[in-house]
Amino acid sequence: MYRNPIEMEPMLPTTDRNHQLDDLCIKLLQKSGELSSKLHPITRNSVAEILRVMNSYYSNLIEGHSTHPADINKALKKDYSKDPAKRALQEESAAHVEVQKLMEARLEAEPKMEICSKDFICWIHQEFYRRLSSDFQNVTGPNGQIIKIIPGKIRSDEVEVGEHIPPAASTVESFLARFKEVFSIHSLPALSKYVAAAASHHRLAWIHPFLDGNGRVIRLFSHAYIIRLGLQSHGLWAISRGLARRKGDYMAALTLGDSPRRGDLDGRGNLSDEGLVRFCKFYLETCIDQVEFMSHLLDLDGFLNRVSAYATRLIELGELKPESIYLLREALLRGEIDRGEASHLTGVPERSARIILGSLIEKEMLTSDSAKKPVRLGFPDHAIGYYFPRLYPEGVF
Repeated sequence: MYRNPIEMEPMLPTTDRNHQLDDLCIKLLQKSGELSSKLHPITRNSVAEILRVMNSYYSNLIEGHSTHPADINKALKKDYSKDPAKRALQEESAAHVEVQKLMEARLEAEPKMEICSKDFICWIHQEFYRRLSSDFQNVTGPNGQIIKIIPGKIRSDEVEVGEHIPPAASTVESFLARFKEVFSIHSLPALSKYVAAAASHHRLAWIHPFLDGNGRVIRLFSHAYIIRLGLQSHGLWAISRGLARRKGDYMAALTLGDSPRRGDLDGRGNLSDEGLVRFCKFYLETCIDQVEFMSHLLDLDGFLNRVSAYATRLIELGELKPESIYLLREALLRGEIDRGEASHLTGVPERSARIILGSLIEKEMLTSDSAKKPVRLGFPDHAIGYYFPRLYPEGVF
């Protein structure tokens, strides 16, 4: 059992002989910058709301819990299933969305906050668990005893994670202190901070600071780290989708990073440097894959065509008027449109334009903050599968 933080070395890869990690970091920087400019900021913010739900779906899917995105949206509106088991999963998924949103707001409001500190990591755990029902507040100990989870509390019990035995409970705080010392973004030079986004994900999982909920806390922490690095493209991508789609590879990469040093050519720390390099490579490649996926999905011409095609389908069914397409396209391109523009944009009399606009609002394809405010593109559940193909696994929408 680990008791000294020196046993966690290396914290950052030291033998990236071919500079493959640096190359991946440069590519990620470039790709994420390109993604940021894909959409009007107002439309971009609306898409980011959708992707918080997606992130929750995939993060919980990694833990073996599957909740339909439509049910997550219902839970966010406090519309829960009467089935206790389904309601518990809704609460879990909604908690992830709410904590992510809260965390993002805090990061913006406190630009100098140290996200690698024990306090911030415990805050994520506390905010997540205090939103959960009693079904998720207890775990079964090694002797069959029920242990209550205290939100935000570092574990005081020993644990095993597969073949990995994390540090002794009494030493977790010292490991977290070393974690903060190494991974604080403010103290890392150049490309090292981008490699650290990957390495910190592994080493926090290796420490396993909490009795339960470590996976979700670590993925939320990594989301915060990516935001601090300016790589998140204003919320237009998230790592959890990529990790969930390659769950087997993800778990294998985590295990590889746990490996002990394998001889003189494997760094100078207690753990395998090559194992950490390969985990970081997997993580950065997964980030790039998700940025590229969202860049393709949000390519303006393709996005416009999908919105128009879905509207055409509803027009053919008699649920919308043909002129609806003009309002949808303008809202996508311009971010929002004044209600008074509807007649001009559709080319029909004002009364008819109000009816067309009303139908789109009723179907939540356009949305607004109030009855008199400008309207913006909406993303109702019935349209998600058409607007964003492959965002979720086949058959979900």
